[in-house]
Amino acid sequence: MSQPASNDICALHDIPDGGGLEAAPSVLVLRRGGEAWAYRNVCPHFSIPLNYEPDAFWTYEGGLLMCAHHSAMFRFEDGVCVDGPCLGASLRRIPIRIDHGRVMIEDESIT
Repeated sequence: MSQPASNDICALHDIPDGGGLEAAPSVLVLRRGGEAWAYRNVCPHFSIPLNYEPDAFWTYEGGLLMCAHHSAMFRFEDGVCVDGPCLGASLRRIPIRIDHGRVMIEDESIT
C-alpha cells in the first residue's frame, strides 16, 4: 500500500510558537509548542483573509486567532469561532502531519 501524497510546506520552527504563518497560498498554519493546525486562510464571516498583511496574524495566549478585519476569534485546535460576527462557524481545516520537524499537508490536491 502506498503512502498518501504529502506536501512539505514549512518547518515547524518557522511558525512562531503561539502564532501563525502563511505557509502556502491561502494556507494558515498555527502552532503551540510541538502541535500545529492548518486551515484555509479565509474568514467564514466574509470570505476574506484572516490576516491584514503577509504573515501578520493576531493571536492571543497561544490559543486564539483573531480575524484582522472583523475581530472574529477562532480556537487553534478546531478552528471554531468562539466570539465575533461568525460565532459557531468554523475555519476550513487542512489535514497535516509533522514529520521530522516539517509540516506536511496530507493531500497535495488541497494546495
